[in-house]
Amino acid sequence: MPIPTENVGSLPRPAKLQQAIADYDAGSIEFADLAAQQDAACRDSIERMEATGAPIVSDGEQRASSFATYPLTDTLAGTGLADNLAGDGQYFAIFDDGHHRQLPRLTGGPFRYKTFASDYLSQSIPYATKPMKQAVIAPSMLSLLYPLDDQLDGYSREQFLADLCDEAEKDIRQAFAAGAARVSIDFTEGRLASKNDPRNPWTGRHMLQQFIELNNRVIDRFSAQERANIGIHTCPGGDMDSVHSAEVDYAELLPSMFAMNAGYFLMQLASEKDKERVYKLVGEHSRDDANGVPQVCFIGVIDPLNPTVETPQQVAADLVSAANHIPRERLGATDDCGFSPFSVDDKPKHGSPDFARDIAFQKITSRIQGVAIASERLGL
Repeated sequence: MPIPTENVGSLPRPAKLQQAIADYDAGSIEFADLAAQQDAACRDSIERMEATGAPIVSDGEQRASSFATYPLTDTLAGTGLADNLAGDGQYFAIFDDGHHRQLPRLTGGPFRYKTFASDYLSQSIPYATKPMKQAVIAPSMLSLLYPLDDQLDGYSREQFLADLCDEAEKDIRQAFAAGAARVSIDFTEGRLASKNDPRNPWTGRHMLQQFIELNNRVIDRFSAQERANIGIHTCPGGDMDSVHSAEVDYAELLPSMFAMNAGYFLMQLASEKDKERVYKLVGEHSRDDANGVPQVCFIGVIDPLNPTVETPQQVAADLVSAANHIPRERLGATDDCGFSPFSVDDKPKHGSPDFARDIAFQKITSRIQGVAIASERLGL
């Protein structure tokens, strides 16, 4: 069986779509006008990804405000914010180039998703001729909606977390019910949890272990057969061609991360400085039996932040090297991150989101071709 491969999720939104988002925020167009642009971008994403030869595709998250806030708001600017939320929450991350992304703030209960990932998938899946995957946000990320130290009147942290886990479980189950072949959980906050950025208070709270435990509260509600198709994605961020936690040693994350009982993991590695060392860590800490499922390790072989397109030979070389440390039957290939996890992203290193979009499909094509080469070299 050849090495399995899939994308993380997002693709750059066309400039035309990003302008429509701005126009909708400004009140100059109706939601139906925005939805038409989103739909066109989803159709184009699926058709172009299928043309790369990818065995499983996505709609590039073209309808989502971001990988983290899609359940909460229609746009990144906060248009259409869900009930019991305010726009002035804490920073999710401060990126190396100085820009930041902010979460909403919970003002009361009950906590409920406004939008589920399946709402997007059900609109996109008719355009696909191949299996589709769907990315969802981790409950650990959304736990940051609750104030770090204060209790909300009439709505305890414990009740919020119980409601959050119920909504996160529903998000995954409904994605499968809508036709997703695979569902991956975005967990970029995992590496950031070990950064201890004084500008960003939650990162100094040593929250990684409670993040892991919270995510397992949801993952463990699924059978081993279901968990074989539930993944975890981790990376040091990827927005505006910048990162937020690349300096954090993977050794601080991986032993804890593989304690989550997911069936597969999508890990940034193409842009890692010492890949061989991390391949070894992955091989040492991933489990061949995570409560009934082997953990398949999809290593990043494509850097979405760099406009230079990797060659299939480079992709194959990374996979063959990784196979020295990761069992071949548990080796997979992916991209380091989504190509544009936030809907408004001008991709400065690329020059424009439209050029970045073209480059993304070239990179995906190289990943698919490189996987075929590596699979043959490894006798798979």
